[in-house]
Amino acid sequence: GPMKRNQSGFTLVEIAIVLVIIGLLLGGILKGQELVQNARVRNLADQQNAVAAAYFAFQDRYRALQGDYAQANTNIPNVATAPCGGGGACVQGNSQITGDEILFAWHHLTNAGFISCPVCAPSPTIGAAPSAANSLVNAYNGFMILEYDNDYAMAVPAGGGVAPPAPLINHLKSGAQIPSNILGEVDRKLDDGNPSTGKFRIITGAGAAGCLSGADWQSQNPVPSCEAVNLF
Repeated sequence: GPMKRNQSGFTLVEIAIVLVIIGLLLGGILKGQELVQNARVRNLADQQNAVAAAYFAFQDRYRALQGDYAQANTNIPNVATAPCGGGGACVQGNSQITGDEILFAWHHLTNAGFISCPVCAPSPTIGAAPSAANSLVNAYNGFMILEYDNDYAMAVPAGGGVAPPAPLINHLKSGAQIPSNILGEVDRKLDDGNPSTGKFRIITGAGAAGCLSGADWQSQNPVPSCEAVNLF
């Protein structure tokens, strides 16, 4: 009789095995992404704590603020000349990190041995803007800033109305380029999870476009480049 033609295609068992393998691969990829995200959150949180510890340790040793320390070039090894009096809009010794003192803050902390920042060690250029080439950076390569200003969010009063103006204070800017949901995770790790209360808050002004609401802090569709401040 005529020969039977072999049937081509996959059996249900074979299809099931392929689906299981695909599921395992996808699960591994998603788990890997979760591990990477968790590592970045830990890195950012640890960095915030480390800089805060260095900030207060410097004050304890020198009775002055990094960057604002008028005797730094005398009392800290390999520190360049004090930054004020030429190109920077700052006053040495007034407990406010402003102007060129922003760059010299990292310079002082590095040479005093409180942080490790290879690009911060050379003499800062008077009048230069902070960048990844002269400042400590975060896990997303956004440059961090120690600065005296009030560019951070304030909560609207419980009864409604307008949020009060933020007081001027020295604080650490986390550096930009951080997804908003990652900053939310860091906030929950370090503080209260609210971008406008506590010590860890969202930045305001030019660096805050689209990142100001609590929804962005929690969103699964995050704003890709946001920045926060850590208030001291």
